[in-house]
Amino acid sequence: MIRVAIVGYGNIGRAAEQAVKAAPDMELAGIYHHNDCLDCMTADVALVCTPTREVQTFATVLAARGICTVDSFDIHGRIWDLRSAMDTVCKASKTVSVIAAGWDPGSDSMVRALLMALAPKGLTYTNFGPGRSMGHTVAAKAIPGVKNALSMTIPLGTGIHRRMVYIELENGADFRTVEAAILADDYFAHDETHVIAVDSIDALNNVAHGVNLVRNGVSGETHNQRFEFNMAINNPALTGQVIVSCARAAVRLRQRGDYGAKTMIEIAPIDLLPGTTESLVKALV
Repeated sequence: MIRVAIVGYGNIGRAAEQAVKAAPDMELAGIYHHNDCLDCMTADVALVCTPTREVQTFATVLAARGICTVDSFDIHGRIWDLRSAMDTVCKASKTVSVIAAGWDPGSDSMVRALLMALAPKGLTYTNFGPGRSMGHTVAAKAIPGVKNALSMTIPLGTGIHRRMVYIELENGADFRTVEAAILADDYFAHDETHVIAVDSIDALNNVAHGVNLVRNGVSGETHNQRFEFNMAINNPALTGQVIVSCARAAVRLRQRGDYGAKTMIEIAPIDLLPGTTESLVKALV
C-alpha cells in the first residue's frame, strides 16, 4: 500500500482525502494543516494541497526530507521555474515531485500533447468554463480588504477568457482600492477582469467548471483534421483525483530510480493507474 499524506485541508485537500480512501492501493498517512509541524510525517508521498503560492515552500521541505510530492500549482507561466527548482532538490534527495498536476495544467496538458502528436501542425484553443476557478478565487481572497470572494471564468472563444470576480468586502474596506489590487495581481492582469461587490458570496458559490479543448491541424500533409475534447466537472473533486493518481506515478518513478521533478506530460499514462501492466494492457489496448 502507498502511504499518502495530505498537506492543506481546503477544498482540494478534502477531495484528495476522498480519492485516497477510494484507491485500492493507498492508505491515508495523515492530514497536516499549514501550521502543523511536518517533521513527524511518515509517508511515501505527500499531496501539497496548499494555495499555489505556498506550494514550492512546502514541496521543497518535504522532498528534502525524502518524501515524494505532488501539487496542483496552476500559474502556467511559472511552471518551468518550479520544475527546475524542484528537480534539483529531488535529484539530491532521490525523490520525485510531480508538479502542476491538476486538470489544467495537468490532465488537459496531456490531451493537448496527444492532439499535437496526431496533428503536429495547427492551432489548439483551450476554453475554460463557465465555472469557478479555485486558483483565481484563492488569489482574490488574499487581497487585503476582501472578506470572501468568487472568481468565475467565462470563455469568450479561441482561448480568450473573461474573469468575473465577486467580492464581499471587510468592514471599512474601500472598493476602489481592493479592485485596483485585484486587477494588478498576476492571476488577473492578463485577462479582461470585472470586479463586483456583493452582499453574500455563499449565495453565488458553485464549484462547477469545465473545458472545451479544440485542435485544428494537419496530419502528415492532410489538412482539416479537427479534434474536440469536452468535460463538465466538479473542480476540486477532479483536481483531488488527478493529484492522487499522480501520487501513484511518483512512487513508481522513484522505485525505478527516475528521480526529479516531472509534469504530467512526462509521465506514462499507465503509471497513473492501479493494476499490473499485463492487466491494463489487456483492458485498454
